[in-house]
Amino acid sequence: MTVAVAVSGGGDSLAALLRLRDAGHEVLALHGQFLPEHDETAAQGLAQACARLGVPLHLLDLRARFEALVAAPFASEYLAGRTPNPCARCNAAMKFGLLLDRALELGAQNLATGHYAGAGQHPAYGWALSRGADPVKDQSYFLSLVPRERLARARFPLAGVSKATVRAELDARGTPPPLPQESQEICFVPGDDYRAFLQARTQELPGPGPAQLPDGTRVGAHQGLWRATIGQRRGLGLSWREPLYVLDKDLERNVLVVAPRGELLRDSFEADEVNLLADPALWPQEVLVQTRYREAARPARVELRGGRLHVRLHAPLVRPAPGQVAAVYDCGGAVLAGAVIV
Repeated sequence: MTVAVAVSGGGDSLAALLRLRDAGHEVLALHGQFLPEHDETAAQGLAQACARLGVPLHLLDLRARFEALVAAPFASEYLAGRTPNPCARCNAAMKFGLLLDRALELGAQNLATGHYAGAGQHPAYGWALSRGADPVKDQSYFLSLVPRERLARARFPLAGVSKATVRAELDARGTPPPLPQESQEICFVPGDDYRAFLQARTQELPGPGPAQLPDGTRVGAHQGLWRATIGQRRGLGLSWREPLYVLDKDLERNVLVVAPRGELLRDSFEADEVNLLADPALWPQEVLVQTRYREAARPARVELRGGRLHVRLHAPLVRPAPGQVAAVYDCGGAVLAGAVIV
């Protein structure tokens, strides 16, 4: 079987390639050029590493498609008052979209990545995406928007190992990755500063306006709604008798609505753009829902009605930000669905 491996230049994707080759698979490497100023160090390092390993490397210039499918929508979502998740969008549109398409064109049957997640046969659902064994690095949340038929072509060689194991394996082989440093959280946003990213690409950003409590009491001013995210406390520049958090953004009136933390707590929400990864008829009555990457999944009941997920949490949490991903799990770590919070 021929397996294409999406290689970034980092250690995780290199380890995935080596594991597949050691298992006897015929492998080829795919490197997508996503960013406007492509890192030639990564391309050159990958070319050298693949030449040493005897693995063919294919470079794909996907910069224009990445801009159209990931970077531009990211900016538009922020300006529309939402908090997007570009990594989840990238996995669906780029890695298991365009890269998978190219892998199949080259004769590969599957596409492997260095994600810490699992996928394969499941006794209850027939097939399932699942959490990786490393609880700190598990990336199944970011894969929950990828369609099931696409993930059926995915291979995750790092599903059962930890980050520490991957580092040890590469060290033992004397095979350092071309890019030894960890990638930043959002690859196309320098320093993970989305505000600077928006300022650099948007000529006229919405300006200042009032900051108010839900009852209309003015407590100060904001410097642009695009600068704030739901649940934010730090950096608001507001003085009040108790700490204030961003509760909502009224784009029509250019008003930032803030409130004490207790008013942010919600025990229900809805999500659309539903990506079903297991037949809802097979879901357990009690599930777990995760609304942020660095957050534990919480017990809930979920219904699919009118094309939306209706989530009722057992205990309140700080209001999830519209635009973020809600991933639904069973108690065993299988991903049942992904959706976008509204």
